[in-house]
Amino acid sequence: MGSKQIIGIVLLVLGAVLLFSGYQSSQALDDQIFEAFTGRFTDSTMFLLIIGGISTVAGLGLLIFKR
Repeated sequence: MGSKQIIGIVLLVLGAVLLFSGYQSSQALDDQIFEAFTGRFTDSTMFLLIIGGISTVAGLGLLIFKR
């Protein structure tokens, strides 16, 4: 297994964990109240969702395009 594949797997797992944490955070009461008044999630929740998405896509890219 090459180093790019290992990095891809790590990024994929890290992205999945961050996306799950962001989803859990978005379902919390304080975040739901904040969204009801402002129409958006808190900055920390958005950070988790955005970085998780980028990490997941990057990990998939490294695994799919091996070269």
